Amino acid sequence: MDFTFGPEVDAFRAEARQWLAANAPANALADTPAATDLRAAPDRRAWERTLGAAGWIGLGWSGTYGGNRRATLAQQVAWGEEYARAGAPVRTGHIGEKLLAPTLEAHGTPEQCERFLPPIARGEELWCQGYSEPGAGSDLAGVRTAAVRDPADGSYRVSGQKIWTSLARDADWCFLLARTEPGSRRHHGLSFLLLPMDQPGIDVRPIRQMSGAADFNEVFFDGARAVGVVGAEGGGWQVAMALLGHERGVSTLVQQIGFGRELAEVTEAARRTGADTDPMIRQRLIRLWAELRTMRWNALRTLGTADLAAPSAAKLLWSAWHQRLGELAMTVRGPSAATGPRDWTPAAPYELDAAQHLFLFSRADTIYGGSDEVQRTIIAERALGLPREPKG
Repeated sequence: MDFTFGPEVDAFRAEARQWLAANAPANALADTPAATDLRAAPDRRAWERTLGAAGWIGLGWSGTYGGNRRATLAQQVAWGEEYARAGAPVRTGHIGEKLLAPTLEAHGTPEQCERFLPPIARGEELWCQGYSEPGAGSDLAGVRTAAVRDPADGSYRVSGQKIWTSLARDADWCFLLARTEPGSRRHHGLSFLLLPMDQPGIDVRPIRQMSGAADFNEVFFDGARAVGVVGAEGGGWQVAMALLGHERGVSTLVQQIGFGRELAEVTEAARRTGADTDPMIRQRLIRLWAELRTMRWNALRTLGTADLAAPSAAKLLWSAWHQRLGELAMTVRGPSAATGPRDWTPAAPYELDAAQHLFLFSRADTIYGGSDEVQRTIIAERALGLPREPKG
């Protein structure tokens, strides 16, 4: 099988690399461990506007309602890989660009597309995703957040709680799944709503993780107003599932660039500490390298296909791989892995270096984005045709 992209993609890749070298902030990866605390990092909104002005947002869109330059799937991969290699800032606009925009193009009205897609393409409006709830994380059909339609203007008043909401403190808008049919159960009676975040009735509370960062938030809605529904009222489950289909694919290949950088750092740490003289450590390093290469070839093999099992299989592979890398990062450090990079002070009581952050954050890899148990169920039911799991 040929895994090369060809001269057209190579030219696009060269253009992307040149633009990123000239425009990407040089210290983006040094802001925080893994550059995850968006509020402590450089101005991400300004960076989104820079990307939009140069035409790098919306590469995979149809172009009917906005977006910038058109790009094939292979060119999108090339852009994402060069972005990761350049160490450019962590994106804050990716939820709107990669998840909401293609969902609106497929299920939204022309008016919704005309209203929301151009500001996303310009990098002017940021979005967050309101799916998970306490008791309805991996089991998304258990959503209890309720929304009542106002017959006067067609808006919805939303009450309930969402959790693990990335970018909720920074987002202008939220797309969320809420129960609009009282008494409905499971995936019936849910609607996909669009809600502005800057209004009364919304309380955002950061969740401090064991890594020290606060990437996620709890969001409480008390009569907040959602201004639109995507798809039919009560048909939100179909829209939500379509959106989840956009979460993986190109992003998997891009993610592997960062994994490769982390593996190189762990390998260098093993040389520095002398851990590479241990044959078991060398074996683990080589195995991780070989598995990362295999994951790339598999992602390229399934790119753009309708393989129902591919996204779930990829999630199972990379999440376990990343956890093993985090564990090895601590092993090669030896006893020093238990101490932080700086002495404790009242002003900064919780300091981690990049390897420690990798170890702690990767513990969640097999849970978020669909737990391993959920991925195995998807493969069993949708790809292998096994009997469906009983639901309570």
